[in-house]
Amino acid sequence: MRIVFFGTPDFAVTCLDFLVKNGHNVVGVVTMPDKPSNRGHKINFSAVKQYALDNKLPLLQPANLKDPIFLEDLRALKADLNIVVAFRMLPKDVYAMPPMGSFNLHGSLLPKYRGAAPIHWAVINGEKETGLTTFLLNEKIDEGEIMFQQKIQIGENETTGELHDRMKVKGGELILKTLEALKNGDIKTICQTKIEVKPSLAPKIYKDTTLIPWHKTGREIVDFVRGMCPYPSATTIFFNEKTQTDLFLKVYGVEFVEFTHDKNIGSVEVNIRDGFRVYCQDGYIKILDFQLSGKKRMSTDEFLRGNRLDSSFVVKN
Repeated sequence: MRIVFFGTPDFAVTCLDFLVKNGHNVVGVVTMPDKPSNRGHKINFSAVKQYALDNKLPLLQPANLKDPIFLEDLRALKADLNIVVAFRMLPKDVYAMPPMGSFNLHGSLLPKYRGAAPIHWAVINGEKETGLTTFLLNEKIDEGEIMFQQKIQIGENETTGELHDRMKVKGGELILKTLEALKNGDIKTICQTKIEVKPSLAPKIYKDTTLIPWHKTGREIVDFVRGMCPYPSATTIFFNEKTQTDLFLKVYGVEFVEFTHDKNIGSVEVNIRDGFRVYCQDGYIKILDFQLSGKKRMSTDEFLRGNRLDSSFVVKN
């Protein structure tokens, strides 16, 4: 089969690499246009673009997926099938172009966690199990007929980054399984409405989404932090009442200590042994691993060796 691959981030690269190394005929790669770096001095290539360049694969980077020139270039590749991994929604002119249509690899057990950040939200919500789905694309986001699914257990303390790295390998394997079944005509698709699972959403994560919800239970806060780790990372703002200044932290690791207390939720204690201790509904959260603005990521132990703390902080978010 002549395959055109659509994808952008590292997760997609692993799947593309599975296709190439297993001898599949990838006749084109479509990825996002280049973006300038935050400081504006350097153009950033997507991970998929870099892989395509390194492996001399034909590359398209449309700004508009309905652009007639892009559609003409895509049609010239004469694909039998499109495979989509971690890319934006395709218009019908694109997903219906190949004779065999297009299928997508999604990082959840659909119809659970439809949307842009399924791995993050599964961890944030304390799920014990997630998985991968290949499904046929249609005009709705993540609602096409299911081809194959694979369940994956989530470790009790596993972060999104750790789960992501396991899932991208399993994703490559599931794509190969799906291709083999297509080749043999051995697929019976399932409509998502026939699956007895309540659909749920996994929306894109924005800056405000990353603020730690200190009003929740300790277990929920732990899940939130590991769900945001390492990217984009959970965040919090401490206000120093003595200096009247904000302290912005990216938080990567925490520990929950459960006990009954009469402290104000969100109050902060600082001491030489624990560093930052933040009170929640049913105990307190000890911050273990964090990054201050303009500084490197460090453990609390490292921070305490070089900084004096006082107890004048309160949570601002």
